[in-house]
Amino acid sequence: MYKIKNVYKIIEYLILPVSIIIIWQILFRTGIVNPILLPGPGKVWDSFISLIKAGTLYKNIGMSILRVIEGFLLATVSGIFLGVIVGLSKHFDRITNIVIQVIRPIPPIAWIPLAILWFGIGENSKIYIIFLGAFFPIFTNVVEGIHQVDKKLVEVACVLEIPKGKLIKKVIIPSSLPFIMTGIRIGLSGAWMCVVAAELIASTSGVGYMISDARQLSQTDVVIVGMLIIGVIGKIMDVLLLKLQRRLIRWEI
Repeated sequence: MYKIKNVYKIIEYLILPVSIIIIWQILFRTGIVNPILLPGPGKVWDSFISLIKAGTLYKNIGMSILRVIEGFLLATVSGIFLGVIVGLSKHFDRITNIVIQVIRPIPPIAWIPLAILWFGIGENSKIYIIFLGAFFPIFTNVVEGIHQVDKKLVEVACVLEIPKGKLIKKVIIPSSLPFIMTGIRIGLSGAWMCVVAAELIASTSGVGYMISDARQLSQTDVVIVGMLIIGVIGKIMDVLLLKLQRRLIRWEI
């Protein structure tokens, strides 16, 4: 019975992507779509294999993953640290509110000119753009998570005269973990969404560079390969974060 349930789960996971591929192939075969604008699944697969054989795909994927991890880790550390400070202090919340609310809606791609001026065209400017894409979701969720902590728990801790450091470590952070982990997962998605924009800055490697270069050469199949790679790697990393979340927040299971 357990194996049958697992089979049903796998079918549920696969039914939509398989249906999309079938519809895509039908559109390609019937000539409804221009093959230059949307090549068939077979052509995309052939391009994927060709890129692997050429050896360039591994290099581009590796560089993009490295940049995403660096920018994402910086955003996670700073987002949690600043989020805890702002979340715990009404004064800091009021001081930073206007600046945060003004800067947060600005898309990371709009920061590219300033990133080049501040950090040059090297790796730092790319990591900065990725950092921006991941920081605000993490920071906002940390602040909101702390604001949502049950006030009765804090009051009890105060009555028991628990030191503030211990209160933060044992009560506030654990109670905020669902929000924090959600922010981290959204931040990771933001980091991957920004990697293409970041790799427009004088790059010679990375999946974003590969997509941009293929676009200029009208290689739609390679563009789609790059897009799918970003999606698949992003999904894998999100699954790993979800497993970590389930280990840290056992009461949600």
